[in-house]
Amino acid sequence: MPACVVSLALAALALGVLPMAWPLSLMGLLALALPVLMAPRPTPGPEPALPPGPGLLQRLVLLLALALLLLWGLLHRPQPGPRDPSRLIPPGQETLALRLRGRLLADPQPSGSGEGCRALLQLNHGRSELQFNPCPRLQQGWSLEAEGSLGRPRPAPHPLLAGPAERLARQGAWSLLRVERWRLLERPATPMADLRRRMAAALLAVGGPEAGGVLAALVLGSAVVPVPLAVREAFRVAGLSHALAASGFHLTVLLGAVMALARHGPRPLRWGLALGAMLLFLLLAGPQPSVVRAVLMGAMAFLVQESGRRNRPLGVLLLACLGMVLVAPAWLLDVGFQLSVAACAGLMLTARPLEERLGAWLPRWVAAGVAVPLAASLWTLPLQLLHFGALPVYAVPANLLIEPLLTPLTLGAMAMAVAAVLAPPLVGLLALPLLPLTRLFLWLAQLFAGLPLAQWQLGKMLPLLVLLFSLGLLPWLLPLQSGVQAWRRPGALLLALAFALHLALLGGDQLLLVHEGRRDLLVARHGGRGALVSRSADGLSCGRARQLALGLGLQRFDWILLLDGVAAERPSCWREISPTVLAPGDGSPPLAVGQRLASPGLAVTALAADSQALLLRCGRLAWALLPDRQALWSWRRLPPQPVRGLWLGFRPRQAERRALPRLDPSRLWISAAGSASGWQQS
Repeated sequence: MPACVVSLALAALALGVLPMAWPLSLMGLLALALPVLMAPRPTPGPEPALPPGPGLLQRLVLLLALALLLLWGLLHRPQPGPRDPSRLIPPGQETLALRLRGRLLADPQPSGSGEGCRALLQLNHGRSELQFNPCPRLQQGWSLEAEGSLGRPRPAPHPLLAGPAERLARQGAWSLLRVERWRLLERPATPMADLRRRMAAALLAVGGPEAGGVLAALVLGSAVVPVPLAVREAFRVAGLSHALAASGFHLTVLLGAVMALARHGPRPLRWGLALGAMLLFLLLAGPQPSVVRAVLMGAMAFLVQESGRRNRPLGVLLLACLGMVLVAPAWLLDVGFQLSVAACAGLMLTARPLEERLGAWLPRWVAAGVAVPLAASLWTLPLQLLHFGALPVYAVPANLLIEPLLTPLTLGAMAMAVAAVLAPPLVGLLALPLLPLTRLFLWLAQLFAGLPLAQWQLGKMLPLLVLLFSLGLLPWLLPLQSGVQAWRRPGALLLALAFALHLALLGGDQLLLVHEGRRDLLVARHGGRGALVSRSADGLSCGRARQLALGLGLQRFDWILLLDGVAAERPSCWREISPTVLAPGDGSPPLAVGQRLASPGLAVTALAADSQALLLRCGRLAWALLPDRQALWSWRRLPPQPVRGLWLGFRPRQAERRALPRLDPSRLWISAAGSASGWQQS
């Protein structure tokens, strides 16, 4: 009966025809998952009987439920409602003068451009992001009325780049308001937000922005605490980002400490302390998908353990994830949630067999320490390739070295946070032993992040190739069983095929144009290397170039040519991504006629002395680059040259278009200033 309920309800969910299907599915899944969630009480005697596993029908239905939920999550991506503010903007119109009233969902945060700040506003129907300049002193939970220009956020100009539209869509917002005037309506009590601020402020005050930010992140998570960007980047490159993100590890440390205190206490005390700790963790870290997953798993595991039955972690993980996706399908697309679930599955399925294998060659304690980060890294490997295109090479040794520090630091940071509320004078006393440990923790992360090739940039892998890679990797990650071992040889072939196709795509000749406002980036790729021609030398263009290099699997560009007549805004940024940067705006001599900037298979040659007309060669591709009309006029006076394509940085007139060489429309690229952002590639 539960199998029928699950199958029918999930089919209805996938088709979107039964609004109340998810409660029925949840009840059916609960009935189905009970044999998977927990085993019977152990049988007394010297050799306890093994618990019976789930039957074939239950396994098939659970697999069907998982497949249908994945489909349902993809089909039910967040969309603006009929009364969302974005619906008020007339078609064909970019902005609309409007007044909005609502409640702030978070404290204003600095904007990505470094000017002003932004905050998410909850309305009666939908959400909108407020953009302030200058930044006002507002707090989460306050109600206000804001008036200004409402517009739709710009989408990313290329799939490898981040855009405000994608960022806001993940938060359920599809509009932004550039605030011109605002008025505070109500300042209600926000006890939890005030508690977070008080804890974070105390830890930041005693440890400074870096050490204090790390301590605060160990309690509240980096999504709540303003950790410096350089620290976040060091932890990411070293493969230690999980240490700063509120996750199951932090909850496990908190629950372990609480249950150690109440181990011999009465049952109501244990229940009260455990559930209270989980609720406090959820309130402080916020309802992030990874936090909700950790709390649900912790609650189910605690209830199963208290019932006297053996816990089955994989069943707990499966039930928690299915319940979350049923209630909030958008969480399925959250990268943090995906990484969290994959890492948990790796620890449950692969860590112990891997430890036993490593124990044959390594000391037991070393094998146990290596198996945990290695299992988590292997299970998250496909997601790393899909979302980031880069792998932290030293993640396993870095995790092995910081593991002895992480538990005492987490407990100490939690103790400091509690002292900041209950006994502020104790914060400085607790900081005496913790700050040196925190600085050692920071130093280790920065050490591994600064090592040569700390980040192996493989480039983002296509989803189809990631699927092939995952199918090939799975037989090597599952426990050692005869049925699984038979699939390892085909799995190795799938792994080799996925990597061969990916490397072939990275090594081909390609010219990529990314247009965004007045910025144009032209990336030439040949033989796994790349070069860049940028029309602008500002900091945002450099940041975009860095993101493109990471997504395309380029460690650095061979050379960069900046066509901007103004000096580079951040010269150090450009030098970090290329050893050779030619920027006439910084006083570098421009290319003379016939001179070229070149590396094997990649070259750009100046065609005229009175303009910026250029010829870009990328392997067998030859592309004329004409950023303005002066360059077009100069190029037309030159002897005809065979080119495969043409880029114009302006919108040509009819007469100018008729005078252009006859090219396939896909090889004539026009990116005039003010035109819609987008990208084209050869």
